[in-house]
Amino acid sequence: MHLWERSLKIATVTALVIAGAAAPAYAEEVEQVVNGGFDNGADPFWANGGMTIELVDGRACVDVPGGTTNRWDAAIGQNDIDLVAGETYRFSFDASGDPAGHVVRAITGLSVSPYDTYFEQSPVLGGLTHYEYTFTASTSTAQGQVAFQVGGSPDPWRFCVDDVSLVGGVPPEVYEPDTGPRVRVNQVAYLPDGPKGATLVTSSTTALPWELRTAAGAVVARGTTTPRGTDVSSGQNVHTIDFGRFRKNATGLTLTADGETSRPFDIKPGAYDKLRTDALKLYYTQRSGIEIRDDLRPGYARPAGHVDVAPNRGDGAVPCQPGVCDYTLDVRGGWYDAGDHGKYVVNGGISVWELLSEYEHNKGSRKVNLTIPESGNRVPDILDEARWELEFLLSMQVPAGKPNAGLVHHKIHDQAWTGLPLLPHLDPQPRELHPVSTAATLNVAATAAQAARLYKPFDAAFAARALAAARTAYDAAKANPALYAPVSDGTGGGPYNDDKVTDEFYWAAAELYLTTGEKRYATDVLASPEHTADVFGPVAFDWAVTAAAAKMDLALTPNRLPGLSAVKAQVVNGAEEYLAVQRQHPYGVGYAPTNNVWDWGSSSIIANNLVVIAAAHRITGKDRYRDGLLTGLDYLFGRNALNISYVTGYGEVNANNQHSRWYAAQLDPSLPHPPAGTLSGGPNSSIQDPVAQNLLKGCTGQFCFIDDIQSWSTNELTINWNAALAHLIGYVAEDC
Repeated sequence: MHLWERSLKIATVTALVIAGAAAPAYAEEVEQVVNGGFDNGADPFWANGGMTIELVDGRACVDVPGGTTNRWDAAIGQNDIDLVAGETYRFSFDASGDPAGHVVRAITGLSVSPYDTYFEQSPVLGGLTHYEYTFTASTSTAQGQVAFQVGGSPDPWRFCVDDVSLVGGVPPEVYEPDTGPRVRVNQVAYLPDGPKGATLVTSSTTALPWELRTAAGAVVARGTTTPRGTDVSSGQNVHTIDFGRFRKNATGLTLTADGETSRPFDIKPGAYDKLRTDALKLYYTQRSGIEIRDDLRPGYARPAGHVDVAPNRGDGAVPCQPGVCDYTLDVRGGWYDAGDHGKYVVNGGISVWELLSEYEHNKGSRKVNLTIPESGNRVPDILDEARWELEFLLSMQVPAGKPNAGLVHHKIHDQAWTGLPLLPHLDPQPRELHPVSTAATLNVAATAAQAARLYKPFDAAFAARALAAARTAYDAAKANPALYAPVSDGTGGGPYNDDKVTDEFYWAAAELYLTTGEKRYATDVLASPEHTADVFGPVAFDWAVTAAAAKMDLALTPNRLPGLSAVKAQVVNGAEEYLAVQRQHPYGVGYAPTNNVWDWGSSSIIANNLVVIAAAHRITGKDRYRDGLLTGLDYLFGRNALNISYVTGYGEVNANNQHSRWYAAQLDPSLPHPPAGTLSGGPNSSIQDPVAQNLLKGCTGQFCFIDDIQSWSTNELTINWNAALAHLIGYVAEDC
């Protein structure tokens, strides 16, 4: 989910202390929990799930039954807690688990329907330990609740708790991100014959000496920094370091300047070959409607989600929202869009396009082994993976004979928001089809047309079906050019609203022309206002902005469109715009949003801007585009203000707590972190989620990020963000 958000009210952790020291007292502090030390029996605490509270050595203990499904199936807690919006609270307790290793979900929330959660943490229990957290309430209520949810284990165990406290009126904690050494580098690798840049954060305004050292400490290069003044995107005074003259292969290198030593990095060829595969492998574990096999993805196995097996309502016969339609559709399959269980046509469309473009324009992708169930079927794995989503997209088209035939439903997702963690096969919510939209219809027209030309050598029948669906969708969209998804349709899933669709019309016409060569589609391409417009702004393309996708495919796919040279020139000029921004940016980023307001999913925007530079390199063969492309990678892998790689598993310090209901190790250690090669959304100045709002208030550009599973506005994962990474790295691995 992204570029929208949700009603789920999860408040925010600002401090965690395990073991010990009590926080200082403040005169205004008010205790909200009654009898939290259990000195007067167990009342008013309650227990559910057939459990009985016993007092043992002054602690409240319950025998937790095994075989429950959800955390909330077994709980102990207290109701009638008063909460005041904007008030800061300290939530603390002592807890133990026997045997060790079980998880308790400690929450503050609403005790009545809809049982909103305002704050949660999920510590792993062992011997009696003190836990303490600070959060700010998002809602005022007299019906609050403090609870300890202990269900979800296949085996019985014993939970004990004592000294439960919720104190209001405490001062909020100040969040200071750990940014590590002040020398910021690409923590993964530089290519031997490519540019090599770093950024130094310093108070100095004059040049400083730097040294490049091997893992053994030998100095192999020296130089002086270049002062760059205050970087607008971070508010830091910075220098840059250019060590591009060092071209030898080496591992464990470090840069030292101003008394600081960088995190280690490598210089080696083929540095991104593995990431090319890993970035694409995310899609298998995002699949809906199929079992994820442990032999194919060790540690990520799970049952098939949404296949009409309880507690799922399933996607086999999904009805529309009330009043929208009188039929059901079988929309099993496809990819879960992000960290939730929704499936969205417009986000699926741009994701499929990037994977298919990676295949069409980077021939080496045909040999990438993704180790998926279809591997070995004589179809390139990347096409097999993309087809899993394509089949879903086609299934969202309104059947012939029904009102709105040929148009495409915008999305399908749960009727209401669900909490974290929740594996897909355990999702109990009813599923609903949402109204058709012009944008969704054109996404199917564009991607199905693209698919028709690429799958024809492997499955002519599927290619013909895809082309027929594309033609039907395009004609239906032309007959209904202004059906927009409403911004208000954001319960249970994001709205993905978009009321400018000239770019989608242009994209669909371009793909249909490239596949068929037919004059009517060429006419629509040439008549589109997007055709002569400069579409390469701060955001080159994403799910809501698709004209650049059309221009790049027109420029890179052989065709006879009149005036094609002008389209190629537009792509090259767009790349030049990003290179100009990059040269001025002391972190080497080809992205400068208006007023330094960083967009939701900025990591993918930066990656997609680099895709444009890659296209210019392919068109012209000029080295400056290759160098700009490689320089731009550095930001994603650690050369940034926070000194963090935004790709899981790559770099010494990397984002690995992306918002997800099933890659949720931060909340439940029995679940995995996101797979290696998963791109985090990255800094987002609008900080829409409560965690970010509490911790990052007043943040500057690059600092508007936190690697926390609850920060869905800065740290989610999505299929289109990983498509940007896969598209980009595919080019780097093959052509750089």
